Amino acid sequence: MAPSPSGSPTKPSPASPSPIAGDPIIPTPNNPSSPLATPSAPGSGTPVVTPSAPVSGPPSPGTAPATAADRSNKSLSPNTQDGSVSSSDGGMSSSAKAGIGVVVAILVLSLVGAAFWYKKKRRRATGYHAGFVMPSPASSPQVLGKTNYSAGSPDYKETMSEFSMGNCRFFTFEELHQITNGFAAKNLLGEGGFGSVYKGCLADGREVAVKKLKGGGGQGEREFQAEVEIISRVHHRHLVSLVGYCISEDQRLLVYDFVPNDTLHHHLHGRGMPVLEWSARVKIAAGSARGIAYLHEDCHPRIIHRDIKSSNILLDNNFEAQVADFGLARLAMDAVTHVTTRVMGTFGYLAPEYASSGKLTERSDVFSFGVVLLELITGRKPVDASKPLGDESLVEWARPLLTEAIETGNVGELIDSRLDKNFNEAEMFRMIEAAAACIRHSASRRPRMSQVVRVLDSLADVDLSNGIQPGKSEMFNVANTAEIRLFQRMAFGSQDFTTDFTQSSWDSRSRDVDASGSRPL
Repeated sequence: MAPSPSGSPTKPSPASPSPIAGDPIIPTPNNPSSPLATPSAPGSGTPVVTPSAPVSGPPSPGTAPATAADRSNKSLSPNTQDGSVSSSDGGMSSSAKAGIGVVVAILVLSLVGAAFWYKKKRRRATGYHAGFVMPSPASSPQVLGKTNYSAGSPDYKETMSEFSMGNCRFFTFEELHQITNGFAAKNLLGEGGFGSVYKGCLADGREVAVKKLKGGGGQGEREFQAEVEIISRVHHRHLVSLVGYCISEDQRLLVYDFVPNDTLHHHLHGRGMPVLEWSARVKIAAGSARGIAYLHEDCHPRIIHRDIKSSNILLDNNFEAQVADFGLARLAMDAVTHVTTRVMGTFGYLAPEYASSGKLTERSDVFSFGVVLLELITGRKPVDASKPLGDESLVEWARPLLTEAIETGNVGELIDSRLDKNFNEAEMFRMIEAAAACIRHSASRRPRMSQVVRVLDSLADVDLSNGIQPGKSEMFNVANTAEIRLFQRMAFGSQDFTTDFTQSSWDSRSRDVDASGSRPL
């Protein structure tokens, strides 16, 4: 039935006969959502529907009668039972949509999991050389993108040679081999507990010292890089600066600034060397103390040197001291077990607590520095087998002489005879006082390096006793200068090492017990 010109459905005849079996089911105006509802006429918002009552007589002209198959198909439409629409353009049921949603969710979760796994695998494969820092032109470091090269590969070497960590440059092994003339014997500067050192010259003319670590340093690439990163951040005028490093298969190398005037050990104990003047000794003591104090108190994280000795104190042409090899003890760990299996430090400089605990602390460094001060005062080596039996150890030989010097002012037997009394007496006493405090047996009673620095910088009001009240002995009371009284208070506030003195020395002081029961030392 055709719609009216207004677009509204044509009203059915009031006297319509009952439906006849076999005629098509015609939707009613009250059920416009019927599967057979016709679409709205163009320009109208109301759908065109046919009357609810069946039409009698023959079908309208131009309309094909419904066949049995048509009636069957319509009656079997999946959504006619609940009144929902089964669209003719491929619409789907709610259960089908839910199934597709589940599948999509599973796919998304799978993709997220795969991405996470890939990222984790890539991070593990990238290893230590990811995220190196290179200074920007404005000197503000920026993190470079990660690479996936393996150490030793050509691409890795080419890329890493342009990378740096702060001010620390990466060198290829070929570069270092070239600048040291193939690590030639004539370029060898020295050998130590951590490896051999060779002199080299960079393309820009800068002289460097290349240290080849023994056993490749004993650490993996990531651990080595982490330690190098810490060392590379340390900058102080009295510490040797790290220029760069190299990792090539099992080789580990460090590149330092070259310090031209050899070591303190060479100037004090080298054959044929002129006598090191007292003014130079004072400058060396103060400078090296500042460098060690910086490691202990101003670095983040703090660094324990673990091998302070005169051969690790380098000198420039003005006899300014630069402490070397800091941080290397951690790089010398055993390659298999990653624990320290070799003895740290050098015999003659080791603190007494290391023998019992195997641990080295900042106060262990203080003890070692006290031995260096004794070298500067006496001109003797830490261990000298040519000396009489019982006097081979510098520390044990010097202790009773330190006591005598501080209590009586007599320094004749203690100081280096080669100085021929060409020294400043106040400076000598300050150094004696500092050495005596540094080599105390009890680690907790040793001063901090910052305290030692202030004493060596001629600040006479510094107290190195660490709160320990000195004993009051007759020998102390005969001191007639404020300088001596200061040394008494600073250096001999404890009696930790009295048992290390000779029996005669102990007996001579046994009567000098104060009211509290403590001895002067």
